[in-house]
Amino acid sequence: MKIAIPKERRPHERRVAATPETVRKLIALGADIVVEKGAGTGASIPDAAFEEAGAGLAPDFASAVSGADIVFKVQRPLRSGEGEVDEVAALASGAMLVAILNPYGDRDGIAALASAGVTGYAMEFMPRITRAQSMDVLSSQSNLAGYKAVLDAAGEYGRAFPMMMTAAGTIAPARVMVMGAGVAGLQAIATARRLGAIVSATDVRMAAKEQVESLGAKFVMVEDDAAKEAETSGGYAREMSDEYKQKQAALIAETIKKQDIVITTALIPGRPAPLLITEEMVRSMKPGSVIVDLAVEQGGNCALSKPGEVVDVDGVKIVGHMNVPSRLATDASALYAKNLLNFITPLIDPETKSLKIDAEDDIIKGTLVTKDGAVVHDALKGGQ
Repeated sequence: MKIAIPKERRPHERRVAATPETVRKLIALGADIVVEKGAGTGASIPDAAFEEAGAGLAPDFASAVSGADIVFKVQRPLRSGEGEVDEVAALASGAMLVAILNPYGDRDGIAALASAGVTGYAMEFMPRITRAQSMDVLSSQSNLAGYKAVLDAAGEYGRAFPMMMTAAGTIAPARVMVMGAGVAGLQAIATARRLGAIVSATDVRMAAKEQVESLGAKFVMVEDDAAKEAETSGGYAREMSDEYKQKQAALIAETIKKQDIVITTALIPGRPAPLLITEEMVRSMKPGSVIVDLAVEQGGNCALSKPGEVVDVDGVKIVGHMNVPSRLATDASALYAKNLLNFITPLIDPETKSLKIDAEDDIIKGTLVTKDGAVVHDALKGGQ
């Protein structure tokens, strides 16, 4: 059984889908591993490290995936016209592709994988059940994104985070507000607190209140009956009514004026990111304030954020870095590679060293998007 690890070619992507550690463990499962040359460069993993772990090296994408039973990638493969290499065309019919496939945002890409006969697994569709926690790529990558967002804010902020009492005077602590208390938000809260900031946070889910307060932050939320229904059974935020949004926006508008730094992390699967910070709110903030929009790639939580740019609006900086987990490529790759290892390990029969997949397993049903030339995931059928 051959597992291929190609080099990532999409813009802003420095991660790789394997590490020397996971290569050794995959080989122990009975797999032959082939890594495309330069695949780990962006994550500070040289080709020699993969070779020492037992992997073979391939000179290009086509050579790496040729004859591969399984292909591990970070991002979805490039289609014709998206880059110099048509990665989808190079994949063998029947090959198993495991990656972050962006199924909602790239329906054409999913259709192309189906047409190519690729059996595609979208790791971001991993169900939020206990035994799948170690496979949850959204959590592993969002955790790092929340941490990095605070560091990016600190880099743009022209003052210190903690209170400092010196002979020359006292420096007041920074006030940080985190919008969205999911994995990224909670890590942002914890990081800002470690740096000495006064932190507040908001989320539409009432269940987040206890988590936020356990980290030493103040919870800011309109607490009414609608808030009790704000979480889906899968643990994600539900889109709220217009009436609730107006109440929450009024509360946030008043709170945001007092903040030095705001970090937004709110995402709704399959939909554009909700607008949390209006232009009016931005202009109400003090010069020198910083906003970090972690949702910028899905439309943004801030009305004035721009993908890949740091925008200055009357002295307020709005940070819109792309692919924030990739800005910590070494650690992000290590966690992602471990997610993939944990996903594939139960699917390999220890006796035959071949794939043995239970189609009725919740993890398989949750992540399988294409098979036998068709789009098979319920959420993607019929243009839903």
